[in-house]
Amino acid sequence: MGNPQVLIVMGSDSDLSIMEEAAKVLDEFGVAWEMRVASAHRSPKKAAALAAGAAGRGVKAIIAGAGMAAHLAGVIAADTVLPVIAVPIPGGALNGVDALYAMVQMPGGIPVATMAIGKAGAKNAGLLAVQIIALGDPALTAELIAHKQAMADEVEAKDKALQERLRRS
Repeated sequence: MGNPQVLIVMGSDSDLSIMEEAAKVLDEFGVAWEMRVASAHRSPKKAAALAAGAAGRGVKAIIAGAGMAAHLAGVIAADTVLPVIAVPIPGGALNGVDALYAMVQMPGGIPVATMAIGKAGAKNAGLLAVQIIALGDPALTAELIAHKQAMADEVEAKDKALQERLRRS
């Protein structure tokens, strides 16, 4: 799909099943992405270099997923002016709550948008990245509007089916 507009970084390849949800959303909207593994603790220089070089490569947003101590999004945010979206990965003794707290409790001056724990959070991270990119892309904005309408239509169809079933019972 050309040069990536979104960089997806995860602390470990074991996070792939979660972070793929963000990639699926980006694919749905035709937004090019790149996915990398870099650890805030085991490869901090690599994580910093990915963050520092992203804007120069045309990246417009970074999604960072990590579990447990979860400092990856903060390390990334410290080395870029791009928006950073954090995805807490479930696992460990606290099943992702520790990652959530680490991501949410960033010090003033280093913003990180934090999503829900797990696959829903990764999906929403993809959608937020699309919304950020859509600020400068009217066609992408129109796709987002159609996406939201499709979700509303789906709910309406389910409600109609439920009402029909209840009338028959």
